[in-house]
Amino acid sequence: MMGLLSALQGFAVIGIVIATGYVAARMHIGGDSAQYVLNRVSFFVSSPCLMFAILSKEKLGEIFHPTILVAFFSAVIVGVIFIILNAIFFKLSPAETTIGALNSLYLNSNNIGLPVATYIVGNPALVAPILVMQQALFTPVALTVLDIQTSGKFSWKRIAAQPLHQPLLIGSLGGIIVSWLSSLYGHFIIPQWLFDPIDMIGASAVPLILMAFGMSLHGTKPLQKASNIPAIITVSTLKNVVMPIVAFVVAYLMGMRGAVLYGCIILAALPTGQNVYNYAARYNAGMGFARDGTLISTLTSPLVIALIALLLG
Repeated sequence: MMGLLSALQGFAVIGIVIATGYVAARMHIGGDSAQYVLNRVSFFVSSPCLMFAILSKEKLGEIFHPTILVAFFSAVIVGVIFIILNAIFFKLSPAETTIGALNSLYLNSNNIGLPVATYIVGNPALVAPILVMQQALFTPVALTVLDIQTSGKFSWKRIAAQPLHQPLLIGSLGGIIVSWLSSLYGHFIIPQWLFDPIDMIGASAVPLILMAFGMSLHGTKPLQKASNIPAIITVSTLKNVVMPIVAFVVAYLMGMRGAVLYGCIILAALPTGQNVYNYAARYNAGMGFARDGTLISTLTSPLVIALIALLLG
């Protein structure tokens, strides 16, 4: 029970930071461009530093743990389900469809995932494979699609060059390379005086994203676009209910049992990451959809996680 309470405290911390962003926007702190600036700084500077700092210190065996397959197949399955449902019922624009798929499958594996993995699952290392999968695979694919959809241009050369335009991917791959080299040489190869500023900048990523998300709530009403309400409810249900069920089936079929199986289910119930809104803001595509889907998912996820913890813990 103490672990469950600690995890819920993690949700409370996140809510306070989001509320701070809302209050800052309401008081016009930073001016009209504050939200835009926070999103840009987080996307291009803070978040890549954060991923580098986390992954460079993680062992390769933990980064590429077998649970990465559970996270991958669970995410792909719910993402495909949303795309099919959208084609049949919602018929959103291509950009909003991409955002909806991300809302369905993208886990808040850092600022919520870490406390949940630590206090409920008891193994924070289980978050590392999810971080790698999302940043090295889902993020560049989704951003490439958004880039093509918003720019209206398609070419193999443009697609091949996309990794060079994804700071999060560059930071993640850099961290993995440093982790590998450090394991070869038997010590961390980055001097402390160089790692510390990277780590310090990375520490600002989560609060920047959360505050920008809070700022986006000012002056707008959630679920105000009636035509999107069924889609928003659908992505939240896929993320918080369907994905944990799929994760259980996949992990069980892979032979996982006990604490590892339990961890896969709990982490699959994490809410949608605020990064999705950050990506939507970066390309000015489906921002309201991203905001509302993330908000509903974040509000309902603690209830689902608490239920899973009480039933299976």
